Amino acid sequence: MSAPRILVERHATVVTLTLNRPDKLNAIDSPMLDALDQVLRDIEADAGIRAVVLTGAGRAFSAGADIKEWTALAPLDFSRVWGQRGHALFDRLAALRPPVIAAVNGIAFGGGLELALCADVRIASTAARLGLPEVTIGTIPGWGGTQRLPRLIGAGRAKHMILSGQPVDALRAEAWGLVSEVVDPESLMARAQDLASIIAANAPIAVQAAKRVVDAGLPTSPATILEGDAGVMCGNTADAQEGRASFLERRPPRYQGR
Repeated sequence: MSAPRILVERHATVVTLTLNRPDKLNAIDSPMLDALDQVLRDIEADAGIRAVVLTGAGRAFSAGADIKEWTALAPLDFSRVWGQRGHALFDRLAALRPPVIAAVNGIAFGGGLELALCADVRIASTAARLGLPEVTIGTIPGWGGTQRLPRLIGAGRAKHMILSGQPVDALRAEAWGLVSEVVDPESLMARAQDLASIIAANAPIAVQAAKRVVDAGLPTSPATILEGDAGVMCGNTADAQEGRASFLERRPPRYQGR
């Protein structure tokens, strides 16, 4: 029997969720999405949970979507099974009643960073690196990264990350407002748990109302639909096929713009 994709640990009113696929750098696959779906249902049904901490097992937060799984899908299946489902689950995480703190313990790339962007607060280890490298394999961020990242750090810096595909280290992420704190690796979980406990000790209805009011003031648009359509279009090009092949074969890609 395989290990659970998400470990759930509760202390009083704080729940810690740990992405648990360390041998694959916590790459997000269908079983992990299934586990996230169930965990979110459980949290939504439990009024006693007042704060959530989200982190990754081992040396990574998450390396992103499992490329071997999603590259096997036909374009329409990619859109329905992978893109739309991921969007729905990530939106549910972002709208979760209790506040969510992402403790970014290592790399957070692609879908892994998009997952962290759904949290209300991000704290990073000095060992963390954060990036959206999708253009380097012929596609684009597909789980809200093109929308949540610009809202957080501004369009210019978001384009810097998205168009270059290059990650930023924890200190630059803090300077840009992508994370709110940077701490030593050995202090990360203690700091995240401490902040979660501080939040959980406050009046829960007021905390949850404040979160909803802040979120209600953020700009919204139907651009996530465009993001999904663009992802399907890019993912079906010859360049995308070459990008995925070069990634799996560990060689430089040879793009031809078609």
